[in-house]
Amino acid sequence: MPATTLAFAVRRREPELVGPAAPTPLETKRLSDIDDQEVLRGHEPFLFFYRGREQQAGDDPACVLRRALGEALVPYFPLAGRLREVEGRKLVVDCTGEGVMFVEADADVRLPELEAAGQRPPFPCMDQLLFDVEGSGGVLDSPLLLIQVTRLLCGGFVLGLRLNHTICDAIGLARFMSIAAELARGLPAPYDPPSWSRELLEARSPPEPAFPHREYDAVQTPPPPPAGDMVMRTFTFGPAEFAAIKGHLPPHLRDTATTFEALTAALWRARTAALELPPEDEVRLAFIVNFRGEPELGLPGDYYGNAAVPTGAVTTAGALLAGSLGDAVELVREAKAAVTAEYVRSTADLLVLRGRPAMAMPANLFVVSDNRHAGFHRLDFGWGLPVYDGVPTANIGGSYLVAVKNGEGEDAVAVPVMLPAAAMDRFASEVEMLLNSVVWKADAN
Repeated sequence: MPATTLAFAVRRREPELVGPAAPTPLETKRLSDIDDQEVLRGHEPFLFFYRGREQQAGDDPACVLRRALGEALVPYFPLAGRLREVEGRKLVVDCTGEGVMFVEADADVRLPELEAAGQRPPFPCMDQLLFDVEGSGGVLDSPLLLIQVTRLLCGGFVLGLRLNHTICDAIGLARFMSIAAELARGLPAPYDPPSWSRELLEARSPPEPAFPHREYDAVQTPPPPPAGDMVMRTFTFGPAEFAAIKGHLPPHLRDTATTFEALTAALWRARTAALELPPEDEVRLAFIVNFRGEPELGLPGDYYGNAAVPTGAVTTAGALLAGSLGDAVELVREAKAAVTAEYVRSTADLLVLRGRPAMAMPANLFVVSDNRHAGFHRLDFGWGLPVYDGVPTANIGGSYLVAVKNGEGEDAVAVPVMLPAAAMDRFASEVEMLLNSVVWKADAN
């Protein structure tokens, strides 16, 4: 059943604020210079689907999650605060304890019906499963997190989250929700609050950028295409598809290229071909690199702020398509390798020096964000692990990598893609040709 043919009603109760379940410090905390950059000053949606369970006392997911969120907000009390802007466009969070926005709802649909509709973006009635509560969508002086729990007729439920991206990244959100999940299952609350430590990612004084950071070039952003011209489709890649993709790589890359490197390079080339760009047109790839593992930065293990920066590659449409998939993989690798501790410090310096500029969004930019390792797949609130977890959409020019199971129950990657309708058909053909034609003989593994 195509997702577009499935419709159902969602009945919502009045939204409410859920604050910390115990007194918390009333103080103001500065965000880092990575946190408050322009590209993160917005809200990011996430969606989780859960099956029903055998009836138990107090078996209402909305009640269970409401209580658990209040308890989890005690150690994570900044999430219950509100942002404001101070000198130099610097963001701070006033830890007021006002709370996060919570919506309880019921839908007249069963999880098997949603699964039959594809359980991939675009999801039917997405705007009802994560409703935009009036007054909740601002960056400043608004709730930092919106949560909607929608009960299904089968006893399962849908958990929708919308995060103000400046306060934390996907890994940080998953860590907060993991604490809420443990509390929902009756485990003890953590004794100490997690480390704030945002000062570790402040710009140097004076700022001294050491890299060009083309991701923040001052370029003209083209007007968005008419909404009616755009279509979204999700492509799923499992072990067989990855073997086929790697079959296009020379042996030295086929044996060493990561899933991210091979898939990102393949998607970039397929998208560029689908757009039918003049060969001299500049094309850009940008992707987000997590730097929590950089020991020189000294981030504590429980850090939940934004700990990722964009990097990327620039070439022309003609050069990208005339080269091999292996050439594109090398470009991805070079961009990944550039992200060192010094690169992160340089990024913070550039952002402060240039007044926290927006990320460059030129024509022909493709942005990839890999959410597979955030930890969402481990969120068990007492109903088992989610059937789907992650970002429920794509953006114009941007895609997410989401961990899923394919039709054979194998680990796979879902990639929502948004393109003009004609380009989408060509993109699908490019992907199909890639998967059905092998240049190099791939190993079985």
